[in-house]
Amino acid sequence: MAYQPPPRVAWRRRDSTTTDTIASDTIFGESISGGRMCRMPFIGREHELAVLHSMLDRVRAAIGTDRPGQCILMRGRRRIGKSALAEEFLRRENVPHLFYTAARTSSEEELAELLVGVEECSLPRRAVFAEERPGTWTAALRLIADAVDDDSPAIIVIDEVPYLMDRVDSFEGQLQRAWDRYLSRKPILLILIGSDLSMMEALDSYDRPFHQRGTQMVIGPLNPAEIQDMLSLDAASALDAALVTGGLPLVCGEWPPGMPLWDFLESSLSNPVSALLVSAERSLAAEFPADAAATDILRAIGSEERTFTNIARAAGGVSHSTLGRAVDLLTTKGIVVGELPISLRPSRERRYRICDPYLRFWLRFIQPHMPEIERRRGDLTLKRIRTSWAAWRGRAIEPLIRDALARRLPDQNLPAAPAIGGYWTRSNDVEIDIVGADRAPVAREILFLGSVKWLENSPFDSHDLATLAYHRSRLTDAPVPLLAVSRSGVTSRDIDAAYGPDEILESWR
Repeated sequence: MAYQPPPRVAWRRRDSTTTDTIASDTIFGESISGGRMCRMPFIGREHELAVLHSMLDRVRAAIGTDRPGQCILMRGRRRIGKSALAEEFLRRENVPHLFYTAARTSSEEELAELLVGVEECSLPRRAVFAEERPGTWTAALRLIADAVDDDSPAIIVIDEVPYLMDRVDSFEGQLQRAWDRYLSRKPILLILIGSDLSMMEALDSYDRPFHQRGTQMVIGPLNPAEIQDMLSLDAASALDAALVTGGLPLVCGEWPPGMPLWDFLESSLSNPVSALLVSAERSLAAEFPADAAATDILRAIGSEERTFTNIARAAGGVSHSTLGRAVDLLTTKGIVVGELPISLRPSRERRYRICDPYLRFWLRFIQPHMPEIERRRGDLTLKRIRTSWAAWRGRAIEPLIRDALARRLPDQNLPAAPAIGGYWTRSNDVEIDIVGADRAPVAREILFLGSVKWLENSPFDSHDLATLAYHRSRLTDAPVPLLAVSRSGVTSRDIDAAYGPDEILESWR
């Protein structure tokens, strides 16, 4: 039966008075039914919401003490759903709150926007701002504290804090003074949100004013189980969706429940403003507004050039010093990771990969062909993806599977492994997809080895097992257990452990 699309959905931002027919960065929305707006459920993030709720409970329990306030430093990649999570938390808790988002403008304009936000917020004593117009952030934060009752909790959300750190002189010092003197003395849960991972980490570092005043909270993408629940897909298809969307709520929000992968890609490639096409470009423009070298290096890594030398060649022959600085920046921001093979002996064969599956997909298949997509020839791009999909997916799924095994083990077949990675040689004559060891990259003990075979209608068989056993002999003399992870099942009876899409996806539940 052909896919039948669900009713059209309109997604509405909290700070907007208009309704757009494309997904916003929230995971919930409102659908038009019978002439009225009906709220759609918020999908996933139950663990994160529980953590936020427990922090608010700590504020409630401390009312009447000297310092009932609590602070959370929430960080995560752009468009990962941090703001949507905070919005949903405010909706569920239904307590007085203020939500302010910095906009990377001047210090004076940022402060003026904060005052506008205060006028529209639900803090019980916000009228104090009518009596005094603060000229500094310290004064503004003091008045926010004055706008909160002493005997009931309130939530203050400041989004895009790195913009304030960058534009407001001594913002960290002003924040520290306001927290110590005013905000922490009120029943306030202060949530500071930022997309620049390195700056948010620095906010809490030892030599900075706000050190140890907030609890770190890292927001990742929707995991494959949440993607399955959101999109109503079988396990194998949900893992495919994870590779294409990266778990970004904005991209997942445009994927109608039950729609097959290729239908979704065809629809997205025919829409030049679809989230699949534009999200990565907007994120990179915000991350690297003036650093062309970093974006060039990122494109080279995205084209599956994984070694230092090959990346330099693919980037147009950049110097090693320029490449080194760009790679350091990309790894600091958490966009790229450099990995060494796990082995019993030291190795210098470092390889680089992009951490975000969606960005990896976009750089490989979308970005190089944007001109043809913009001239409405997305059908050519789709054909190209179909041709390369099986080979690309086979490698792209490996980090996801290693993560799943780290969550799943130990089980009845395999022990837990403190380190799970891969092994390779310079010439690639030996490649092992999964290496479980007691530590990385130089292990004292190899605990298990495994192979990933993620092809349609091609199970892991005795020939694959023989190849894996041979590669084991090149790495260790110990008879360590062998495992197979296969999309299409395992026919070899001599394998020590086997996992399919259902077992892999279940690791996130």
